Amino acid sequence: MLDPQSTQKIPSSTMDKCRACGAKDPYLFLEYGEHSPAQMLVRPENMDEPQPSFPLNAQACLECGLIAVADQIPEDFFKHYLYMPSGAATMHNHFDEFSGVIAERAGTQELIVDVGSNDGLLLAACNARGCTTLGFDPAENIAAIAAERGVETYIDYFHPASAKDVLGKYGPAKVITATNTFNHIGDLHNFMEAVCILLTDDGTFIVEVPWAKEMLERAEFDNMYHEHVSEFSVLSMVKLAEAFGLEVSDVTFLKGIHGGSIRVFMTRKSAAFPIGENVAKMLAEEAAVGMLDKATYDARKAEFDATGEELRRIFAELKSQGKKIAGYGASARGNTTITYYGIGAEHLDFLVDKNPLKQGLYSPNTRIPIKPVEAIEQEKPDVLFMLAWNFFDEIYAQQEAFRARGGQFLVPYPKPRLVS
Repeated sequence: MLDPQSTQKIPSSTMDKCRACGAKDPYLFLEYGEHSPAQMLVRPENMDEPQPSFPLNAQACLECGLIAVADQIPEDFFKHYLYMPSGAATMHNHFDEFSGVIAERAGTQELIVDVGSNDGLLLAACNARGCTTLGFDPAENIAAIAAERGVETYIDYFHPASAKDVLGKYGPAKVITATNTFNHIGDLHNFMEAVCILLTDDGTFIVEVPWAKEMLERAEFDNMYHEHVSEFSVLSMVKLAEAFGLEVSDVTFLKGIHGGSIRVFMTRKSAAFPIGENVAKMLAEEAAVGMLDKATYDARKAEFDATGEELRRIFAELKSQGKKIAGYGASARGNTTITYYGIGAEHLDFLVDKNPLKQGLYSPNTRIPIKPVEAIEQEKPDVLFMLAWNFFDEIYAQQEAFRARGGQFLVPYPKPRLVS
């Protein structure tokens, strides 16, 4: 709570303009209610203490297709962070492939900067190719893990002042990357200013984020939470780049990453990079889905709510049969799902997660205990509710013993289904 005498402005729970293109009054189509920050897991000794919570409201820009929530998280929130991409084998393979793309653009001599470098998984893959790298991340605990991989991290938020400091100490960057980081940024224009400070004249800024078109088309609105403030369309990226003398020169669709993602290449207009044919193709796909129409969002919100109704029906039926149910993945998007749909400890006996930083803690809002993945064999639940559904294929393959004894997977999106 803020001091009543403080002159500090309380952040609004809705936005009056689009953070990408600046268009006024984005359309409020989904009010999730009050949520604690999705990565603010609860320690056992704090179970009886209230958590801070904020309204979560999804708004769509009908000028560029950005889907966003207001930025209400205090700036120092990410100083100690709990998500690490290295927990999923899928991300190891993905970053190995991505490092090849980066190395082709940067070579071995010119600097690669990864913003939101986390535990260094991507840059370690770049280092293995002989590249020159620097991580950029405010989370000191995660930067220490990156150091064990041989990845150097500049510990700070990425903004114009820190970009100037890195420019002075390390020189300009031929490639700047942001993988599943750009969607965490409240002030995109401040971030883009920093990119333009640090990027070489012929450099490339590469962003990987979930594609708003995929989320909208399949009504997968679990991916909105306070720390994850934007879902990008290609059009929103095009308009944002234009404001800074950049252009989207290419884009790639990444089907198996975070439910469907895009890899966007931004280059300076003055560098005159050729424009890849995928840019026009994916802009046309967004227009066909109706990303600039209110009616599209209303229809998909109704589908999202219908998913919740069906999940509650399935849970009631399973519990009436005496089934033990565990949630797989103490993920941020999973916390949005169970909080919005009202799925709590009466439905889920426990959660499991590979990340040791989360084990022994409790989920925000719902206070469900989080255990190691080994608890599946120790406690033998009958059903695994796939909160980390975006990694379902990987998890399904790993859970051979669970499947062998007749265990079922409850997958929530795009439509709830039980998989035996």
